[in-house]
Order: sequence, then structure tokens, then C-alpha cells
Amino acid sequence: GRHLSSIQNATWVIAAIALASLLLIAAQSFVFAPNTQPALRTPMVRAVSRKFATNASPGMRVAPRRFRVDSKFQPIQRQARVFSSVSVKENPILSMVDAKLPPYESITAESVIPGMEVILKDTLEKLEALESSVTPTWEGLVEPLEKLSDPLERTWGAIQHLKMVKDSDELRAAVETMQPKVVTLSLRISQSQPIANAFKELKDKDPEAFNKLPAARRRIVEGTILDAELSGASLKGDEQKEFNELQQKLAELSTKFGNNVLDATKKFTIIKTDKADVKGLPESALAMAAQSARDKGYPDATAEAGPWIFTLDAPSYMAVMTYAEDRTLRETMYRAFLTRASEFHSDGVTTEEKKEGDNSEIVIEILRLRKRKAELLGMKHHAEVSMAKKMADLSSALKLLEDLRSASKDAALKEQAELQTFASKECGFEGDLQQWDLSFYAEKMRQKLFALDEEKLRVYFSLPKVMDGLFGLIERLFDVKVKPAEVTPELWDPSVTFYEVSDPQTGEPKAYFYMDPFTRPKEKRGGAWMNTVVGRSGLLAEEGKDARLPVALMVLNQSPPVDGKPSLMKFREVETLFHEMGHALQHMLTTQSDSMVAGINGIEWDAVEQPSQFMENWLYDEATLMGMAEHYETGEKLPIEEFHKIKGARTFRSGSAMARQLRFALTDLLLHSEFSPEGSETPYDLGRTVAKSTEALEPQNFDRFLNSFSHIFAGGYSAGYYSYKWAEVLSADCFAAFEEVGLENEKEIQQTGRRFRDTVLAMGGGAAPMDVFKAFRGREPSVEPLLRHSGLATAAQKS
Repeated sequence: GRHLSSIQNATWVIAAIALASLLLIAAQSFVFAPNTQPALRTPMVRAVSRKFATNASPGMRVAPRRFRVDSKFQPIQRQARVFSSVSVKENPILSMVDAKLPPYESITAESVIPGMEVILKDTLEKLEALESSVTPTWEGLVEPLEKLSDPLERTWGAIQHLKMVKDSDELRAAVETMQPKVVTLSLRISQSQPIANAFKELKDKDPEAFNKLPAARRRIVEGTILDAELSGASLKGDEQKEFNELQQKLAELSTKFGNNVLDATKKFTIIKTDKADVKGLPESALAMAAQSARDKGYPDATAEAGPWIFTLDAPSYMAVMTYAEDRTLRETMYRAFLTRASEFHSDGVTTEEKKEGDNSEIVIEILRLRKRKAELLGMKHHAEVSMAKKMADLSSALKLLEDLRSASKDAALKEQAELQTFASKECGFEGDLQQWDLSFYAEKMRQKLFALDEEKLRVYFSLPKVMDGLFGLIERLFDVKVKPAEVTPELWDPSVTFYEVSDPQTGEPKAYFYMDPFTRPKEKRGGAWMNTVVGRSGLLAEEGKDARLPVALMVLNQSPPVDGKPSLMKFREVETLFHEMGHALQHMLTTQSDSMVAGINGIEWDAVEQPSQFMENWLYDEATLMGMAEHYETGEKLPIEEFHKIKGARTFRSGSAMARQLRFALTDLLLHSEFSPEGSETPYDLGRTVAKSTEALEPQNFDRFLNSFSHIFAGGYSAGYYSYKWAEVLSADCFAAFEEVGLENEKEIQQTGRRFRDTVLAMGGGAAPMDVFKAFRGREPSVEPLLRHSGLATAAQKS
């Protein structure tokens, strides 16, 4: 989850560290089939993410393991020493002060509070020392800030990561105890007058000297000054006190919002014992449902005979919505999903249990508090605050969304009419289609039009083969090699793998990343995301090294191996993997040595999704897809006609998919600009109005999607969800550069890939994103490639 600003090592605003880490919630976000449910992307906090969540598998306990140390990565953990009078041996949190990698297996809920108390105390002492001696120079200001903030970022980040992938009541309680203290210290740093004054003096006292700084460092200073203003540094007395109270309350509400969504998702199950009730569901979905039943006390459950338990976990939910012939089952699941964390039960009746976890009042209160924060900062609304550090302003973002709406609305209406006709004439459906019918009949229509059965394609997309294909593409385009690392650090689950990214000629490591691919619904949040462990830093390099190497986290929620088969992926899951890898590559292949603009740090929020969406395009390149699509048993290649079907179906119901994303983006912007929390209109009223202007079907009266819209209420996308479409314009245009040289022209493809690596991936936040784009493309971006890839170019020309 994320959007505050990309802040691994963003020392100039540690408020962002806290806020980001507190809000490090990857919402239950999925990419749904056309018009079934919101096609959400997982939020990013110090992290970036994508869309999708997949399957359910039982949570597993990690046995303690010994790990090897490789000379290239030595020492993973140094000898214990005393840190603020507490022995490292006593607390794994404190071992991270010197450790290169977090001791994930060793961190316990019990270690969080005492460990973080020491980290916070030590950080505050170092801050006070810096305030008393700060000088307005790079070496006297920025470097000490980076050093003092690094332990806090790494320790709190590791704890938040474990909360997302290995949640427990005890860990949740420990995080909630420490969260206010982390926020307090973060605000203390971000509002420090000696620090803020030193940054202003660094910029203004000697303009000639300032202009001689490298461009990346000038951006760091200017961004820091703006961040300080947005963090309330210029407020005085009661106003600053109120601002800080608002920050604390918002952090608490966002955490509560995310917990309510997770709890509501986990609580719902529906069991079926009659084979007739699960008619239409593919074998893979029944195997998962039987696995869920075995996990919940039905040891004899089988895919063939049941019983079957379905949940709101994405793979389970989407399988029902796409394939279940039982319309009542589909409606039940849809209602349950749309009413998560709301006042409604799945049958529309309020219950005390639902009221206890209801996010309705939290939504209003978050909007109210954000509006008040903006007023204290002298701004019109929260959208103005949010967009102060983005490429777009409110008017340009709204213009883009309106341009896309005009290009997609008629297409969405036409697609809905065609689906209604198909369901009635071809399938004998009577009446008007409802939301719980759309994916079911869209899948039937897609199979009829393209003879494409995505479920049957799974056998060609086993996770090991897909990973090999992805790594091959990365080497082909960017001239780096990815392989399992010789180091085996502490992991949080046996299914996690640790990889090394290296120079293929010299073997010299460039970066590392963890890969956690499988769903664990008992302890792991839904969604998919990329996060950072550490960023590249010249200042924090080991002796004799140029820079500390970046380390990333990639987390998915896809189907685990079942019944002796490897993890067999749906095509959308493959897209998700490529998406997250795009984020990771930008973090890992950066060449910036100033950590505050290295990798994803310092990049304007609405440009962060550019490399991730760019990577998705390669799945429609014949050489890429055919090179990895291989039957997991026979080794048979994917038939070429199936590739053409996949490519042909890419734009199937694309108007509807575009319209849904526009609904979310417009609702978000209007809630944070025009909506009045004190007025008579509810957020649901506004959402319904937007839906009428964008989508073909009006939302149901019980629709409480906003109550689980974690992107904007528990992540960093408030007044920023439009960023997906903004960045998609950039990413589509970047891929068009490869199309223009010819996807079959290997020499030109490699040259263009190196240029993309050396600009978009390498430059990080060291240059303005428009300058980075122009360095790659030689011009400003065009919306035409996005409309062409979406099959909407003709509609745009007509409008």
C-alpha cells in the first residue's frame, strides 16, 4: 500500500516514513474480469503495487533455519553489540541496526515494543544533537539526516512488512501500540525548525553555490522544503498542535479502516456440499475450495466430491463470479464483497457484528480531517495538498479523465448492450443483467468470440517457467542477470525465494529481491505489491564499496501448488507478476547514489506506475510470451493460435474496463476536492453520480465499495488514484518506442531497452518525470498509444 511519496531513505520527511509505514496496507485489491468488481491496484507505501490477488492456501509456520553467509554479502549479521544499553542479542529488532537484511524469522510480536522504543530513543537523541550543531551544507545537514533516519526506516519497515505477510493479533496489537510514537517522532523531525531553516539557507543563502549542486541534489533540497511545508513545519502554536493531532488521528483511522477490510474479508465463508451447486466451476477452483474446506475442519474434502468452501479471497471470489452457473451463489458472493466493512450484512440486513467493523463513519471522518489539514496549510482542499508533489494538478488530471471518459463511455454502453443480447439470445437469459452476471456471461461471450478459455491455458503458465521467461526478458532488454542468490537470509515463509540481480559479464551483484508468490489468507493481506528493504545509497556503502545495494520485496497472492501440481497461473496473474517486477526493476537498477532520489524515491506519485505498466505490454509480444508458455507436464509449447487469441482478446470489453477505472479515479478526486463531509450528500451519493457518468450499469443500492477502497483510505492514493491512468499514458508511449523500431528487430529492441534502462529505470527521482520521459522518447507523451492499445482510438477520433 502506499502513497505518500516513495520514501525508502527519504530522510527529509520522516513524517512520510511513519505515515507510509503506518499505512503500509496493501488493500484487498484485485483485477477483476470486466465489470464484475472494481479493478483495483494494490496501494503502495514506500512500495509500489499492482492489481490482483490470488489464491488461498493455509498459513504455514516458519521453522527456525540457519542461513549461509556469502562473501559478497558479508556480514548479513554482525557480532552483537550494545545499542543504547540494550544488547543486540536480546532483541532481533536491534540487530537490524548493523544487519544488512532483516532477521524476519526471528522478529516476534514481543520484540516489537522494546526494540522500537530503543530505536526511537536513539533517533531522537541523534536528532537533538544534529539540531544543536546543524550547518546548511550537504555534509552538515543532508548526510546526518540520512544516517539518523536509516535505522528507523529499516526496522519499522520490516515490522510493517511482517504485519502484511504474517499478521497476528499479537503483532497487530504491538504495531498499534508503537504507531503513535513513530508518528510523533516523525512529526518532530519533519517540523524541526533548525532543520527546515538549514534547508532554506542551503538553497537561498548562496544561489550560485546551490545551482552548482548536481540536479538530483537540488531536487532533494527543493522537495524537502516543500515536504516540510506540507508537514506543517511553518505552523505555530495551537495550529501546529492541531495539525499533529490530525496526523495521529488519521493514522489511527487508516489502520482501523484496513484492519476492518481484512477482518471482513477473512470472516466470510460459504460452504457447498451439493455438486449441482458448484456446476460450471473449473477443476482448479474446486481443488482450491476443497483445500479451504480441509483447512477448516473437513479433512476428507476433495475437488470431486466436496465439501467446498468459498471465500472473498480473490481467486475464490473470481472463480465463482466467472464460472459458477448458480446465479444465487454469484449474487451472494457479490453482495458479501460489496458490503465488506459496511453496515450491511450480505443479505442487506444490519447486524451488530457488521456495525462493529463498519467503515462508514471512518470514511466521513477521514475526509473531514483531511479537509481540515488542508485548511491549516492554507489550501483549498486535500486534493491540492496531495497534488502539490505530483506531475499533474487537479485541472489537468480531471481533463485527462474526461478525455478518456469521452473515448470510453459510448464503447462501454455498446459493450453492455452486446452482452445483454448475447446472454438473452445465446444463453437463454431472461431479464436485465446485473453486476453479478457480467463476468459470467462476458467469459462465455469471450470464449465464443475468440475460442479462448483462460482456465485451460493455466497448464502453459507454470510459475517456474513464467519466472524463467521474465528473467530472460529482463536480461534481453536491460542486460542484467537474475538468479537465486547464493545467500540464504532469514525468510518469513518457506515459499519465499531470495534472488540476486547481477552484471552478466562480471557477475558483480547490482541488487537483490525477495519473492513471496503464494496466498496465505490466514495471515497475509490480499493484493500484490512491491516494497523496499533498503535503497541504493553512496553514503551508507560498506567500506571499499561505491554504494549500498538496493534490496526489494515482491509480494503476490497467486494460486499455490495444489495436489502435486506446480502453481499454474491465469494470464492475469502473469500480468501481475510482470507489473510488480517493473516496480522492482526501477528500485534495483537505479544509478542514483543519493538515496533520497534513488529508485522509486522522490518520483512524483503519478509517474511511479510507468515502469510497472510498461512491463505488462511485453506479454502481448510473440517472442516473449511464446518463449515461456510451455505445458508443465509435456513441455509442449503454447499453440500459436492461442497466442493470437490472447492478443485479439486484449481489447475485449476494454471500454467497460476503462470506465470502471475512471469511476474510481473521478470519485477519489471529487471526494477530496468538491465533497463536503458536513453536507447532506453522502460519499455514496457522490460515487453513484460519478458511476452514472462513466459506467453502463448503475451501482446497486447496497453498494458500499468505498468502505473497502483501501487505496484512498488506508493507503497513499488519496486524490491520486488517477495516477494509474496518468502513468498508463506514459507507459503505453514508452512501449510504442519498441513497436516503432519493430518488435522482431532484435538489435534495435536491445538498444531501445538499454536506453529505457538508462533513463526511466536509472534516473529515479533525480530528474523531473517529464524530463526523464523526454530523455527516453525525445518528446512529450501522447495519449494515442494508450487508446490504440485499448482498442479505443477510433472512438476517441469520433468524439
